[in-house]
Amino acid sequence: MSPLSSLLEAVDQADSSDTLVDAVEQLAAAQITEAAPTLIQVLSFNNPGAAVAAVDGLIALGDLAVNDLLELLDDYNYGGRAWAIRALAGIGHPQALETLLDAAVNDFSMSVRRGAARGLGTIQWQKMPSAEVAAAQQQVMDTLFQVTEDPEWVVRYAAVVGLGSLSETADPNFHEPIFHHLQQLTHQEEEPSIRARIHWAMESRKNPK
Repeated sequence: MSPLSSLLEAVDQADSSDTLVDAVEQLAAAQITEAAPTLIQVLSFNNPGAAVAAVDGLIALGDLAVNDLLELLDDYNYGGRAWAIRALAGIGHPQALETLLDAAVNDFSMSVRRGAARGLGTIQWQKMPSAEVAAAQQQVMDTLFQVTEDPEWVVRYAAVVGLGSLSETADPNFHEPIFHHLQQLTHQEEEPSIRARIHWAMESRKNPK
């Protein structure tokens, strides 16, 4: 039996929550590309510990896991979808951009919208054709502006985090509109934690490292 087969069998035969977590951690640590579909399947299990390990494993696989994540994204299990979005956000490949844009605005699950909003700030623009970057960054900025009006405060918080991250990676032309939008939010956002995060993001832009 190959090493991968043994690891997959351990996941399949896990008979308790703890043994499943252990098996998934070992599978993730192996960093074998062919394990991605199984790691994605684990995301829909009702086991947060195993899901965290699976997300870590998928992020470690990086770009090699993106196709499988996009193809196997579970539209019916919002928990699994949230974990998958978290993995895509951690990888940051532009191939996931359309999925993240749609999820941030339209997904019914608060946790999915939150993960997508954060993920929009982590896109690795250097992996996108240079001719497409400016339009894509504009789309991300406009979407995050929209998400700062989400009815759920945790999603709005994630949008502010996403905008802060975007301001660090986007073309300098986007810095002023992002700063201006954050400044406007300080006058309309009532949630104290979001207001604090807005001020932190604004100060970071004033005093870049």
